[in-house]
Amino acid sequence: MPKTTFASQLLHWYDRHRRSLPWRLSADASSADRIDPYLVLVSEAMLQQTQVATVIDYFRRFIAQFPTIGALAKADPQDVLRAWQGLGYYSRARNLQSAARMIVAEFGGEIPSNVDELLKLPGVGRYTAGALASIAFDRPAPIVDGNVSRVLCRLEAMKDDPRGKGMQEWLWKRAEQIIPTRRIGDFNSAMMELGALVCTPKSPKCLLCPVKSRCRALAERVVDQIPPPRKRPPRPIHRRQVFAIHCRGRYLIEQRPAKGRWAGMWQFITHPWDEDQSQCLGIKMDTPQVIGELEHELTHRQYQFQVLYCQAKSMGKKPPAGRVWVTLAELSRYPLSRPHLKVAQMLARREDQADRRRLRGSSSSAR
Repeated sequence: MPKTTFASQLLHWYDRHRRSLPWRLSADASSADRIDPYLVLVSEAMLQQTQVATVIDYFRRFIAQFPTIGALAKADPQDVLRAWQGLGYYSRARNLQSAARMIVAEFGGEIPSNVDELLKLPGVGRYTAGALASIAFDRPAPIVDGNVSRVLCRLEAMKDDPRGKGMQEWLWKRAEQIIPTRRIGDFNSAMMELGALVCTPKSPKCLLCPVKSRCRALAERVVDQIPPPRKRPPRPIHRRQVFAIHCRGRYLIEQRPAKGRWAGMWQFITHPWDEDQSQCLGIKMDTPQVIGELEHELTHRQYQFQVLYCQAKSMGKKPPAGRVWVTLAELSRYPLSRPHLKVAQMLARREDQADRRRLRGSSSSAR
């Protein structure tokens, strides 16, 4: 396909149909305007494995709390995790702050503009480096994400699995070949936008595609076969028991280890299912009562949580480091993973129901 014609068709469509997103310049911005690279860095970190619609509100709150690279670099890591709470894949938040600190320490607070230096930042891979270099600085850097991969495979009617090593090499080379000489960032954004809005995984809107005349998959009537369906391996199930230990209006929570899944975040006391709790809890309490169960699915594993309410006879001695007694209202100070946010909501509903029963009882007594 002639590069200049393809780019002009795609950019013309992008100018008319692009979504208004808080990390983008407005459609009427002048060619001299440049987006803040920090906004691109944060948005790209959040958009990894997360839908745009989910990210928008998180992005706005995050930027309001950490408006500059310097503010993020010096922030309390717990505050960063708390701002990220609910987005999942929390290593992205930790890497983002580590990158901010490196940018301040080694680059004078200025995000580097070339791919080689960007690749030195924690959590920044080939795609993110290309997105930053092209979108924030208009440098000629290719990008290949799921959307771009699907668009390129359909344009060229490539039926092989795009995740294979050989196909990955071809995709990056092809993405580099079609980069125009101007509006590089807009072009890369347009490729992603085309995949998100038109060239979708299922039921693509081929009649609305601005480059449909150049699509070999459409010409060969094999659009729905590209890319081939992904074969997912079975996901193991991990079973856990969550102990909501309650005493005098407070619950005992613990901080997770500094490494591993949900690193550094907080949770209600959690152990493998059916593990003997007589020693590891170390608190005298009434017989635990099962109050609910919940499931949590991740890309490569599944969790099943059984939630038990435990009325402690006393708080005992001062809890060891990494454990603290808190009210449900005070949980807002602590970053919780999504499963434990659901546990907190379960406990809040339970307390609310108990309060209503007491009020009904008081009203009956008064009559």
